Amino acid sequence: MRIAVPNKGRIHDPTLDLLDRAGIGVESGAERQLYADTVDPEITVLYARAADIPEYVADGAADLGITGLDQVRESGADNVEDLLDLEYGTCRLVLAAPEDGSIDAAEDLAGKTVATEFPRITREYFDGKDVNPDIVEVSGATELTPHVEMADAIVDITSTGTTLRVNRLKIVDEVLQSSVRLFAREDVTDDPKVEQVETALQSVLSAAGKRYLMLNAPEENLDAIEGVIPGLGGPTVLDVDEPGIVAVHAVVEERDVFEAVNDLKREGATGILVTEIERLVE
Repeated sequence: MRIAVPNKGRIHDPTLDLLDRAGIGVESGAERQLYADTVDPEITVLYARAADIPEYVADGAADLGITGLDQVRESGADNVEDLLDLEYGTCRLVLAAPEDGSIDAAEDLAGKTVATEFPRITREYFDGKDVNPDIVEVSGATELTPHVEMADAIVDITSTGTTLRVNRLKIVDEVLQSSVRLFAREDVTDDPKVEQVETALQSVLSAAGKRYLMLNAPEENLDAIEGVIPGLGGPTVLDVDEPGIVAVHAVVEERDVFEAVNDLKREGATGILVTEIERLVE
């Protein structure tokens, strides 16, 4: 099975890190190589431009792909399925226009010009608004086009909006919310190996921001302790070789650990141990 991943750019390193934490780490292959083995002998990584990955998957060069939703939508590939939001690389595709201009809504662009690196998504957006501007595809520096009279507005990617503000552009509307996704060709979505990869990646996401809490506590205080750490479906309670004492294990939110530890001590808990969780299958 081949997984297409970005060969460079801001989501390259986070993607390889996620695969590694999911137990599918790249074992060999330099960045300039097209393929790389992983620790799973049945899985190969295919390096490609983020924008090309949907086409690689759609055409069968790869079975799975990891890239931004914006790239999948812009590719127009109609035989791929979005399997999992990987929760990084978050950004927005927005309609923006000069701050001192007269463009305040998509409807104001009827018969005008919009510059973008995402012509397909932009056309779909304006079609949904029943507005028909002239859409000009550019390959970079999109935010400059209104200031050199190439366009009346732009559709561009933004994370914080800083670049738009620096270039005296205001956000008129949100076109698309995007993040990095795992997607597959439709004819392989039921493949057990695809399901295995999806489960592995989901387990890393599920473990994020959680901690495993273990402690010993008086059995008579168990109700109060369960109130402090309900865990996922309730804590696990185990007998120990000490009369009146039980062991309690639970998964808790990292943000709750500080307060929970102090509350547990007040309820007589001892031997409190907090550990990180690498993967969590729910």
